[in-house]
Amino acid sequence: MSATLLAVALSLVSAVAYAAAAVAQERLAARTAGAGAGLWRLLGTGAWWWSVGLNASAALLHVAALKYGPLTLVQPLGALTLVAAVPLGARIAGRRVSSGEWRGTALTLAGLGAILVTASGPAPDDTLALPEALGVAGATAALIGVLSRRGTKPGLRHATASGVASGVASALTQTVTVAATDRSGPLLSVQVIVVALLVAAFAAGGLLLSQTAYRGGLGAPLAMVTLSNPLAAAVIGVSLLGERLQGGVAGLALAAGGAALAGRGVLLLTRTTSAPPAPSPADVLPLPAIPTQPDPEPLALRAS
Repeated sequence: MSATLLAVALSLVSAVAYAAAAVAQERLAARTAGAGAGLWRLLGTGAWWWSVGLNASAALLHVAALKYGPLTLVQPLGALTLVAAVPLGARIAGRRVSSGEWRGTALTLAGLGAILVTASGPAPDDTLALPEALGVAGATAALIGVLSRRGTKPGLRHATASGVASGVASALTQTVTVAATDRSGPLLSVQVIVVALLVAAFAAGGLLLSQTAYRGGLGAPLAMVTLSNPLAAAVIGVSLLGERLQGGVAGLALAAGGAALAGRGVLLLTRTTSAPPAPSPADVLPLPAIPTQPDPEPLALRAS
């Protein structure tokens, strides 16, 4: 199996694990939204640790995928998290996937296919220098602080911050994996240790930010995480790691068309999955009957 196919396979399994974790987080957020649940309350919840375990497993698979494929290939496959979350969330909720959700899934897959054609490059061999990694971390922390500032209503801003944190963590992870497996240097250099700590910080921050974002539902926040994650990673990959799309001008046009198609599919999935379900007849409680008094006038007429 080639390095590209292995990266794709690992990314697919990682996306399914991330989808299961997102559904678990959303259900936990829905149960605790009105209780003012903070971090300490979540730490005592078994469902929270279940979602953390799923996220950790998905992250390990993602790390392995980044070893064999470039950021421009691995990160777009993260959009399949939303595609997998749609039927999984519907099944857990006890409903069928709507036709709009299936259309959104098909458009997303078609767009990703077009992007993959142009993003299939060689295995990565470049890394971020330590000053570059620290600069990226500082700029990312400032952006996350603006998006998730105190008083901001949980929702798309927190979801965007979560996606950016996860995307930057992926870019830094590629530096760790490539540098740590480079036989020409030490296994645990200062670069590897510092960047690994940054990866852990951004990964944990992205997890907590997504948990906050899912208080408003799963569809729209997950779609925003899905879109902002590869965008943040692609900016780093193209601007600092020298990654390029294949095919020249034609490849760039194909990638742009695929991105537009995938974006349309994600938006369609957002609209269909974020709409509240219609109440079932069992959920509609009948109003109590209002007791009425007999009309006094007919009684008076009869008495006369």
